Amino acid sequence: MSNEAVIIEADSNSNSDYSLQLNRWFLKPIGAWPSSPSTTRLEKIISFLLNTICYSTVIITAIPSVLQMILEDESINSKLKSLDFLSHLIVSIFTYSVLLLHNKDIRRCVEHMKADWRAVTRKEDQHVMMKNAKFGRYVAAFCAIFVQGSVLCFCFVTALNTLEIQIGNETRILHVLPCAVYKKLVNVDESPTNEFMIFLQIWSSVIANFSTIGIFSLAAVLAAHACGQLNVVMLWIVEFVNEATVESRTDGFTKIGVIVERHLRTLNFISYIEGVMNKICFLEMLRCTMDICVIGYFIVSEWAEHDIRNLATYFMMFVTICFNIFIICYIGELLTEQCKKIGEAVYMTNWYYLPGKTILDLIMVIARSNVVVQITAGKLVHMSVYTFGSVVKTGFAYLNLLQQMT
Repeated sequence: MSNEAVIIEADSNSNSDYSLQLNRWFLKPIGAWPSSPSTTRLEKIISFLLNTICYSTVIITAIPSVLQMILEDESINSKLKSLDFLSHLIVSIFTYSVLLLHNKDIRRCVEHMKADWRAVTRKEDQHVMMKNAKFGRYVAAFCAIFVQGSVLCFCFVTALNTLEIQIGNETRILHVLPCAVYKKLVNVDESPTNEFMIFLQIWSSVIANFSTIGIFSLAAVLAAHACGQLNVVMLWIVEFVNEATVESRTDGFTKIGVIVERHLRTLNFISYIEGVMNKICFLEMLRCTMDICVIGYFIVSEWAEHDIRNLATYFMMFVTICFNIFIICYIGELLTEQCKKIGEAVYMTNWYYLPGKTILDLIMVIARSNVVVQITAGKLVHMSVYTFGSVVKTGFAYLNLLQQMT
């Protein structure tokens, strides 16, 4: 029995690391992985330097493009391309700031997860939690592939295009920048300034991508863990009712207090997730609405011009945007439905065979499960599949308006 406990403890440590591994990989390169009491002074200094580099790179990249949009008289199409690139940088840097500001809250969620894994004493519970951990990990991996793939594909496809400019008697062949810049500030009509600016914009995109991937993957992993805990609670409820009907069995699972404690602990964990995510969900909802409109406009334009290469790139970005907003909306609905299922799990058991006092205890569990903790966007909109539909419809409505204006 002791050997089994040691094995489960060792598995719990490795499983906890398995759940959070991708999140560390995404957040550590940009210095956004939360520090802990065991973090060394050197690691804190490295994180601070990474924070400084990330902020400086994105700001230096964004300023010339913002000035270009404001000061230069360009076509609507050119301004929209700049706006799309800049919105990715600006929203990502805000998301990055939220990650840093909520460092302690994220650490609390991480420690909460580790404590839950350490508390596992049964193989059945471990199996349920691992199933949900794999789901969160897969979502995080797909998010990374989609975001990095689509944005970098756009940057490289754009940079591979060339244009010829005439300066005096000299003809220069230059690469097209992913986002136009204010040439009076940065003269990109010369080499190596042109190549350096392309590198800087691609590097800024990578930083912005890591920020976006980090928050989406974190939301997926935390939500998957919460769902796993709620599934464990439902498993315990079924066992509690079944064992309570057999008088000869009176082990730890006949105590309703253990179930209630785990249920409330999980609800508190979901409230922590809401505290970290609500501002980010609001920003992402606004960005996705705008991107659906702008990129949809580019898809229609490239379709008319039969430019297959650009069309494929924009379509990939459109799919990525829809995938990202769907994930956070689906996570919100999944947590809400899982909270409600606790009450349904109680009702679907053979509760009518239980003593009257025990039935009253279960009624309290049902009552608490009806008060769900929701994931919201800025504490204004409940994140759900219906919200996803509303975001897509709003994006296409603005697309229709944009087409009429141009």
